[in-house]
Amino acid sequence: MNWKPRPLSELEQAIDRLRIENIKLRREIENKQGHMGRLKVLLHQRSDTIDELHGRIEQLQERNRRLDEEAESYVAIIQRGPLRERY
Repeated sequence: MNWKPRPLSELEQAIDRLRIENIKLRREIENKQGHMGRLKVLLHQRSDTIDELHGRIEQLQERNRRLDEEAESYVAIIQRGPLRERY
Protein backbone atom coordinates (compact mmCIF):
# COMPACT_ATOMS: atom_id res chain seq x y z
CA MET A 1 0.00 0.00 0.00
CA ASN A 2 1.39 3.28 -1.10
CA TRP A 3 0.53 6.21 1.16
CA LYS A 4 0.98 9.80 0.00
CA PRO A 5 0.64 12.73 2.38
CA ARG A 6 -1.95 15.22 1.31
CA PRO A 7 -0.65 18.65 0.38
CA LEU A 8 -0.73 21.28 3.08
CA SER A 9 -3.35 23.95 2.79
CA GLU A 10 -2.32 27.60 2.69
CA LEU A 11 -3.48 27.97 6.28
CA GLU A 12 -1.37 25.02 7.43
CA GLN A 13 1.65 26.43 5.59
CA ALA A 14 1.11 29.81 7.25
CA ILE A 15 0.86 28.11 10.65
CA ASP A 16 4.14 26.25 9.99
CA ARG A 17 5.88 29.49 8.97
CA LEU A 18 4.58 31.22 12.10
CA ARG A 19 5.77 28.34 14.29
CA ILE A 20 9.23 28.59 12.79
CA GLU A 21 9.24 32.37 13.23
CA ASN A 22 8.08 31.93 16.83
CA ILE A 23 10.95 29.51 17.53
CA LYS A 24 13.46 31.95 16.01
CA LEU A 25 12.10 34.87 18.05
CA ARG A 26 12.20 32.85 21.28
CA ARG A 27 15.82 31.91 20.59
CA GLU A 28 16.64 35.55 19.86
CA ILE A 29 15.00 36.65 23.13
CA GLU A 30 16.93 34.00 25.08
CA ASN A 31 20.19 35.17 23.48
CA LYS A 32 19.45 38.81 24.29
CA GLN A 33 18.53 37.94 27.87
CA GLY A 34 21.83 36.07 28.19
CA HIS A 35 23.72 39.08 26.83
CA MET A 36 21.86 41.38 29.19
CA GLY A 37 22.75 39.16 32.14
CA ARG A 38 26.43 39.22 31.19
CA LEU A 39 26.32 42.99 30.73
CA LYS A 40 24.82 43.39 34.21
CA VAL A 41 27.66 41.32 35.69
CA LEU A 42 30.24 43.39 33.82
CA LEU A 43 28.58 46.63 34.94
CA HIS A 44 28.65 45.46 38.56
CA GLN A 45 32.33 44.51 38.27
CA ARG A 46 33.09 47.88 36.68
CA SER A 47 31.29 49.73 39.48
CA ASP A 48 33.22 47.73 42.09
CA THR A 49 36.51 48.55 40.36
CA ILE A 50 35.63 52.24 40.20
CA ASP A 51 34.74 52.24 43.90
CA GLU A 52 38.05 50.54 44.75
CA LEU A 53 39.97 53.07 42.66
CA HIS A 54 38.16 55.99 44.34
CA GLY A 55 39.15 54.52 47.72
CA ARG A 56 42.74 54.18 46.59
CA ILE A 57 42.74 57.80 45.33
CA GLU A 58 41.47 58.99 48.72
CA GLN A 59 44.20 56.99 50.49
CA LEU A 60 46.89 58.46 48.25
CA GLN A 61 45.55 61.99 48.69
CA GLU A 62 45.69 61.56 52.47
CA ARG A 63 49.21 60.17 52.25
CA ASN A 64 50.29 63.10 50.06
CA ARG A 65 48.76 65.53 52.57
CA ARG A 66 50.74 63.93 55.42
CA LEU A 67 53.93 63.96 53.34
CA ASP A 68 53.38 67.66 52.55
CA GLU A 69 52.99 68.39 56.27
CA GLU A 70 56.16 66.43 57.02
CA ALA A 71 58.06 68.28 54.28
CA GLU A 72 56.85 71.63 55.63
CA SER A 73 58.05 70.72 59.12
CA TYR A 74 61.49 69.80 57.71
CA VAL A 75 61.62 73.12 55.84
CA ALA A 76 60.78 74.95 59.07
CA ILE A 77 63.57 73.08 60.90
CA ILE A 78 66.07 73.91 58.16
CA GLN A 79 65.03 77.59 58.10
CA ARG A 80 65.71 77.90 61.87
CA GLY A 81 69.37 77.41 61.23
CA PRO A 82 72.05 74.80 61.80
CA LEU A 83 71.53 72.24 64.49
CA ARG A 84 73.81 72.50 67.49
CA GLU A 85 75.56 69.36 68.51
CA ARG A 86 74.93 68.19 72.02
CA TYR A 87 77.60 66.33 73.94
